[in-house]
Amino acid sequence: MHLYMKGIIISLAALSVTTAYAQKIEGPSVISKTSFAIVVDDSTYLQAAEEINAYRSAIEGSGLGTYIVHHHWNKPEEIRKVLKDLYARPQQLEGAVLIGDIPVPMIRDAQYLTSTFKMNQKINWQRSSVPSDRFYDDFHLEFDFIKQDSLQKNYFYYSINPDAVQQLHLSIYSARIKPPVVPGKDKYTLIREYLRKVVAGKKQQNSLDNMFVSTAHGYNSESVNAFAGEQLALRNQFPAMFLPGNTIRFFHFTNDRALKFHLLKALQLPETDLAIMHGHGDSDIQLINGYPYVSSPTESKENILRYLRSKIRAAQESGKDIAAAKANYEKYLDVPVSWMDNALDPAVMKDDSIFNHHLDIHIEDIIAARPNARMVLLDNCLTGSFHLDRYLAGYYPFSEGGNIVSVANSIGVLQDLWATELLGLMQHGVRVGNWFRHIAYLETHIMGDPTFSFNSSSKLDLNAAITGRHDAAFWKSLLKTTDADVQALALVQLAGKMDKAAYSTLLKDTYFRSGYESTRLEAFLQLEKLNNKDFITVLRAAASDPYEFIRRRSLYAIGEIGSDELAPAIANMIAYDMHSERIAFKAQTAMTFINEVPMLEALKEQNADKKFIAAVTRNGQKMKELADTILDASKPDKKRISEITMMRAYRYHQTVPALITIAKDGGSSEPVRLAALEALSWFPRSWRRDDIIALCREAANGNGYTAALKAQARKNLNIFQ
Repeated sequence: MHLYMKGIIISLAALSVTTAYAQKIEGPSVISKTSFAIVVDDSTYLQAAEEINAYRSAIEGSGLGTYIVHHHWNKPEEIRKVLKDLYARPQQLEGAVLIGDIPVPMIRDAQYLTSTFKMNQKINWQRSSVPSDRFYDDFHLEFDFIKQDSLQKNYFYYSINPDAVQQLHLSIYSARIKPPVVPGKDKYTLIREYLRKVVAGKKQQNSLDNMFVSTAHGYNSESVNAFAGEQLALRNQFPAMFLPGNTIRFFHFTNDRALKFHLLKALQLPETDLAIMHGHGDSDIQLINGYPYVSSPTESKENILRYLRSKIRAAQESGKDIAAAKANYEKYLDVPVSWMDNALDPAVMKDDSIFNHHLDIHIEDIIAARPNARMVLLDNCLTGSFHLDRYLAGYYPFSEGGNIVSVANSIGVLQDLWATELLGLMQHGVRVGNWFRHIAYLETHIMGDPTFSFNSSSKLDLNAAITGRHDAAFWKSLLKTTDADVQALALVQLAGKMDKAAYSTLLKDTYFRSGYESTRLEAFLQLEKLNNKDFITVLRAAASDPYEFIRRRSLYAIGEIGSDELAPAIANMIAYDMHSERIAFKAQTAMTFINEVPMLEALKEQNADKKFIAAVTRNGQKMKELADTILDASKPDKKRISEITMMRAYRYHQTVPALITIAKDGGSSEPVRLAALEALSWFPRSWRRDDIIALCREAANGNGYTAALKAQARKNLNIFQ
């Protein structure tokens, strides 16, 4: 018998039923190279033991050995330790699901691990922390416990340890089966019903052959080229979806003034497998439509009337003088006061309320619709706020429809996410968790069964490939497939398995040779992590890539680097790509991060409009004033810190020398110096990177720096790795 399999059998025998630290662990009943864990609180297990055991059997029916671990969990560390122990066993853990009342890690001091979240941590901790299960699934990260919430006893606050890894690299995948509040049903009933649905679903042979994509108002600057570009990329990620007999549909908020009803209908269809829903949102809403885009005078007037009525009602609700509010809008918009006369009429208020409700998808809409789409991706802000009693993404799997999985975010999220990264793997039978572990940010979460997968006739077992220990030769062989996302996956997996120089060359060559948008973009993103000469070569080319999203991401990268040599790329986009609305928005931001003189020269070379010349000139003056303000020790600390922390959101590389000076200045207060050091942590790819690293090495090891400053310096060095 192979020693590996013999070790697994011994492990299974030892773990069939184990009690450790009062936690009951029931071992897998099947032999498999990897394993899965169902982690549940004791109360939920007692209430749903039959369904949980049936769920375990259904998972093992696919060949994945599964543990059941239940306990009265008092703190997150208990669960993390169990998962790490299981991960270290011969039948290595590949994923886990957290069922019921599982402690919620609330992560602080790690906003750089999110897609965009930047909130002042001095405000309410429940709002300024990130609810994140990376505590449970990323064993590379280390956390320092701060406190348990005094009101929400299930919230536990942690800071990222400054001396540990500062990048996400999920060891396993995780998901939550945590029901939101549903009128008339208790949480145990909801869990039992959901698990029965999952078990029934695993008996079906359902391939991925029907999907839709929706784009809501205000998303990605409502760019037509962004909308079109995604369709071209999906054509290569899901080629079979575009063949007769299969279905892919694209919805845009301009299709209908109440698009939500079309979307709810599409979600209800039993044949819908996958829904990708782009838009803004909150914990209880998916924003779909705004006021109608109209050109006729009558409808334009109605939009104004509706706007005015809403403002008068807002004035009433806040206790302001109604007559004064009307007079203000009469003057501000140059409209007759009579346009506001019926704002508080009950019948008009009712009609407006119905109109507004029809614009968006609300929690009650999902409950009523009973979505059947097996998998729903939501890239809205906050819809995945699983720490709350009511969170919109939770109502998809816990509806009475056929939905099994939703993927959503627990906080605000970047609009310019690559929501479909590697998503084509799902058509090849990849478990949603194995896809997820490649794309998750600190805020990204799976709601539902992470072992969910679509049926596939593919001869290649990508689950085994992802969870196995394959060498570079294996992954290089997959670059020869004619599948865009299998190639992209291979590029991801080759990181760390090849010599850096050879890997860099491979990525560069792949970018220039591939006709697949998603493969090209993956090569770009992996090369960005190397941040070398090859990346600069690719970055210049990416600024004029046929795929709008690559051009857009190139602007992000240019802004992160900020070097003079990249000014011509921005100027070229300003000259020739301003019809791409999102590009136009990002280009005008990126040009403010470049030094004034080279940016002006590049714009003049392109005969750019005078307004851009003027904007860069104004920005040059703004940078001088900003540097003067943060360096001025006579200014109040509050003022200096406020200006310094702006650099967390805006990569003003022009201010890096000033920030370094402040961090070194023993005459400045510790809070000001600490703010400067923390701001510099947001510049890991800056052309001034070497100067920042030199400062941090000095601060970490030298005299004249407090313990807090030394810790931040060490953290910066780990972020820059």
